[in-house]
Amino acid sequence: MTQVLVTGATGTVGSLVADRLLDRAELTVRVASRSPASARKRFDCEVTRFDFTDPTTYRETFRGVDRLFLVRPPAISRVRRDIVPALAAAVGAGVEQVVFLSVLGAGRNRVIPHARIESWLASSDVDTTVLRASFFMQNLTTTHRNEIRDGELFVPAGSGETSFVDARDVADCAVAALTEHRTGTYDITGSAALDYSEVCRILSTVLDREIQYADPSLPRFLVRRYRIDHDPAKVFVMGGIYTTARLGLADRVTDDVQELLGREPIAFESFARDYRDRWKK
Repeated sequence: MTQVLVTGATGTVGSLVADRLLDRAELTVRVASRSPASARKRFDCEVTRFDFTDPTTYRETFRGVDRLFLVRPPAISRVRRDIVPALAAAVGAGVEQVVFLSVLGAGRNRVIPHARIESWLASSDVDTTVLRASFFMQNLTTTHRNEIRDGELFVPAGSGETSFVDARDVADCAVAALTEHRTGTYDITGSAALDYSEVCRILSTVLDREIQYADPSLPRFLVRRYRIDHDPAKVFVMGGIYTTARLGLADRVTDDVQELLGREPIAFESFARDYRDRWKK
């Protein structure tokens, strides 16, 4: 029986991937986590302690694994030092396919960690599927949940458009790649690019109350987010994401979801209706 290892299983996409794989009787699933006790409360499957930076966790984690769903931990950016040794151990242990959750634009921006992981996988002797995902709709239910709940969306994206994608579609694409052994590189986007004024208009309609798009300057956004998160690295990454949108570099729409799943991506309005309870006051 094929065994699949899921990393990042407590994250937005990883948790959905694990749940979907666990519904497949033809697979066995192992979840890798730095906090196995909490992961065991979430998943009814084998859970192993795994840390990319701790080689003593590699042997048990990759034992008997055929296919790997790979998510880069946000806190790890030194790929050669902290990611590559684990990937090399996985390939050495017999992993035949890696499905890597990357980011849209990694093919053009070769200095970001995701691009360096892609490069290593391309040079390795393992079947690889790269899913370059656009901005998750679900970020509006997590990072921006409180401000939307209070009637505002505070991001410095100007009038730039973003090809928002539902994390459920990303997870379904990952499962398709893992179960059908699909390889190649796919740009995973929604079916339309929206600016944040349109996002707020849809949210206002679904929530039946006004959600305003603030569109602050970048410095004002950075200051406010730092007061909320107290994490400079996270705040500057967010600033870069919204600047990319502001410059018109986040609006690419593809039909790769249709190719992988045989259906259209989930529309933003459908996402908003499905998650509207998250923004209740």
